[in-house]
Formats: sequence, C-alpha cells, structure tokens
Amino acid sequence: MDTNVIIEAHRTKGWRALVGGYAVETVEDCVTETQTGFQRRRSEEAINRDQLLESLANVHAVNDLERAELAVRVHGIALDLGEWSLWAHARGRGEPWVLCGPDKASLRCGVRLGFRERLVSLQGLLHAVGHQPKLALRQQYTKQWLDLTLGQLVLEER
Repeated sequence: MDTNVIIEAHRTKGWRALVGGYAVETVEDCVTETQTGFQRRRSEEAINRDQLLESLANVHAVNDLERAELAVRVHGIALDLGEWSLWAHARGRGEPWVLCGPDKASLRCGVRLGFRERLVSLQGLLHAVGHQPKLALRQQYTKQWLDLTLGQLVLEER
C-alpha cells in the first residue's frame, strides 16, 4: 500500500476496515513518509507510527540493488522514494498481490511492468470489505478515476 492511500484511509476512517479485511503490507519508506509532512496535513491525517506498524501485516525492507533493478526497467518515470521502494518490492513478489496507489507516475510504472490488472483503487478495496467511508474519498482514490487514468496510460505506453 502506498503512503497516500494509508493517509487517505486514515482521513476517511476506513483504515480499520482495510486492515480487518486484507493483509495490508507496505515498505519501510512508505511508513517513514506517513510520518513526514505533518505541517501540511490536517489533524485527522496524523498517523501514529506505532499503531500503524501494529496494524500492518508486514513492512518490507528494500535495498538499493532492488531499486536499481527497477530503475533499469522503468527509465524516465519520476517516482518518489516510497513508490520506488514499493514497486521494487512488488515486482519481485511471487504470490498474488495488488497495489493501491493513486500517483500517475506509480500507475505508469505498473502499466509498463505489465501489472495493470494488479492496480486497484482504495474505493474498490473498501467496497469489497463492505465499508462505506464516513467522509467522501478524494477523486484520485475512486474506481472511476483509476479506470480512466489507467486507460489513458495504457494508450500512452503502447
């Protein structure tokens, strides 16, 4: 799970439903990113690090070699460190997984790597566990936005 999704799920009070319905995993860099930038966030977006770590099924370490291997495959895509680490980890996984992250560069990376079918929206995940957020999700976390954006990216990547 991407940093932005973790923050949005907390903001909309959907985090508990997500971790109750899925084995939610992320990478160390995304956990770190949830703890930075508080001066630009509202109080409801503040995330307690210890509670976050306790709620996650796993937090993966990613090394520079894994990031470098990814860079060779997705040259020209500007990802932040959390997204680099998330994709570096995800591309090496063997078991079934999905990735939830609304950043267009990250979605482009997924399309380029051939993982288009594994890209999911926060809205879709919450719906699948029967949770309706108390606050409306921001547009980029909706299934409609994801489907439209992925369609555009698939065409651009051809």
